[in-house]
Amino acid sequence: MPSARPGGEETHGPIWSEPGSLLERVPVAVLGIDEHDRVCYWGPGARDLFGYEPGAVLTRPGALLFADASLGGTSASCARLTEQGRTQGYWRGRLTARHRDGAVFDCGFRSFSVTGSGGPSVVMVLSSRSDELDRVKTNLAFLDALFETCPIGLVMIDEDLRYIHLNQALADMDGLPIDAHLGRRMDDIMIMSDGGEYERMLRAVAQGGAPVVGTLVGVRPRGHPDRDQVRSVSFFPLSRAVGTRSGVGGLMIDVTDRERAILEATASRRRLALLDGASTRIGTTLDVNLTAQELVDASMPDFCDGSVVEIVEWMDETEDFDPGRPLFTRRIASGTTLPAPAVELVSGVEKVRYPPGSVIHDMLSTGRAISAVVDEEFLARTVVTESRTKIMGESGVACILVAPLIARGTVQGIAMFGRSAARPPFTEEDVSLAGELASRAAICLDNARLYSRVQDIALTLQRALLPTALAATPYVDVAHRYVPGSRITEVGGDWYDVINLADGRVVLVVGDVMGHGVSAAAAMGYLRITTKALARHDSEPADLLTELDACAQEAGIELATCLYLVYDPRSGRARIASAGHPPPLVLRPDGTVQTVDEVLGVPLGIGGSAFRTTEIELPESATLALYTDGLIEARGRDIDVGLDALRTELGGAVGPLEEMADRILAGLLPEPPTDDTVLILARVHRGDP
Repeated sequence: MPSARPGGEETHGPIWSEPGSLLERVPVAVLGIDEHDRVCYWGPGARDLFGYEPGAVLTRPGALLFADASLGGTSASCARLTEQGRTQGYWRGRLTARHRDGAVFDCGFRSFSVTGSGGPSVVMVLSSRSDELDRVKTNLAFLDALFETCPIGLVMIDEDLRYIHLNQALADMDGLPIDAHLGRRMDDIMIMSDGGEYERMLRAVAQGGAPVVGTLVGVRPRGHPDRDQVRSVSFFPLSRAVGTRSGVGGLMIDVTDRERAILEATASRRRLALLDGASTRIGTTLDVNLTAQELVDASMPDFCDGSVVEIVEWMDETEDFDPGRPLFTRRIASGTTLPAPAVELVSGVEKVRYPPGSVIHDMLSTGRAISAVVDEEFLARTVVTESRTKIMGESGVACILVAPLIARGTVQGIAMFGRSAARPPFTEEDVSLAGELASRAAICLDNARLYSRVQDIALTLQRALLPTALAATPYVDVAHRYVPGSRITEVGGDWYDVINLADGRVVLVVGDVMGHGVSAAAAMGYLRITTKALARHDSEPADLLTELDACAQEAGIELATCLYLVYDPRSGRARIASAGHPPPLVLRPDGTVQTVDEVLGVPLGIGGSAFRTTEIELPESATLALYTDGLIEARGRDIDVGLDALRTELGGAVGPLEEMADRILAGLLPEPPTDDTVLILARVHRGDP
């Protein structure tokens, strides 16, 4: 606060008044009285309170500010004020003051002594009208009493929707202490299922929008996770008072009993939201284990505290359920939000045996989901081993809900959901929800299981049609690798072969049928066998591909690539033809790598285009690299980049062919592989001319 001093200059006094502070709500006068009881400092607040401009009061007796001032310029009130300030160091009290216009009013004073460096002491005085002070005290006392005793929930929230003040009634309503609220956001305290509508309403009010009065909302406090509530809420914007940021003030009343219908609607929306979320989260892949884990993850923590999925191990799918026999399952997915030993309970076993009379048998007998309390009877009926009984008893799981996974009229498995004692037991609505959840998941699991079965058939067929041992020859050392794609990628049609011809010549062939699955594996086998038969006729590579193309068209194979290479050890030359296949590479003994990209041709099955034979000379101990596109092609990477990477890997690979093949695959293939891959490394040797 700027203070006027004798001589007219203004300086910053010892007390500052900042906009938005309490001094702005309660006008405070600041003045100074010297050792002769004369006014020596005069602030703007003093001018407003007493009516004097600085020039009219500075150096004059301080007595003129008090109602008991005498004509001689003395005042007992002024003397008391300054004496107490000097002797006691600090004094406060009420005195009667006089305005310049003669008006008399009660005033609250604070006085304290200030001593400058080497100078005389000055009594600094702070003063405010008593009625203003009383008004503020009354308001503060009212607010304190309101927050202490009001049975309605009261809250103050800042513009970021963080708690800055609340009363005990609201803390009890939320099930969390007051300190646990302060500084936290509304969504840290509340579990909402309204798509963010509640938060949008609060933000609109915080930004100066219209107040909200008596709006009903359904909430679930995190302090009472088992208890949905309906509240009548009113919110109004807070101004930037007393140095605070703008925000929202609110009143909340728990009207749950009165609004039971809204509560039930909230629970229904939550169940529908769970089903809707599960529909999008379950079945994103055709992997059985991943699909089962998606079901487990989708059910927690909104529906349960722990879940497992198990596949029933029937002898065959036509086997009838016999309630008098044990049931064997295989656990393929699990999860829990509870601490140990619940983790051990859900994940510590893979093979499970349920004795006759178990809750699982009860569920399979009816074909419908059922719930059960985890008590001594449940443990005795359902859990076989004493160690598992102990773990389950100590896990905190208080109730279990079991639902069958039924697809195509067959129970494929079971889904189990567990809740701790901190949550309410499963209701009939929960049982229906679990049945619906399991029904949707069962279809996804069955699709994944059938897909895995087809994958296994295709992979078995492909491996049966690929050579188990390549033809041996003294002129060519061969290392070969076939790497199938991952479980989430269908089996492709990659193939390869080594064929011995007359006069010591050796054929290296590699191909790739476009497409995946059983059809691609069958087409691959057809082309491999046909190529082997055609090779016996000793045709030119281009002529052989022409004949193979015609066979592919007759067999209905629409698109396949093939690289056919004949090596003659007597001349050291190789004749090559390609049907749209990636070019072979040659690693020369000096370490250079050559790309044989002169070979042209369209893929097999298209027809109408001639193939061409290219001849190259191979020095002694040169290494040929033949491969399929799975080795150089990847999503998001240009095929030329992959080919450059293969040339680099081949140029840096030395030593035995088997080790070279392993290093190349390790350096180039992603984990897991995204496509089938074939790699053939052939080191050539010269024969007698």
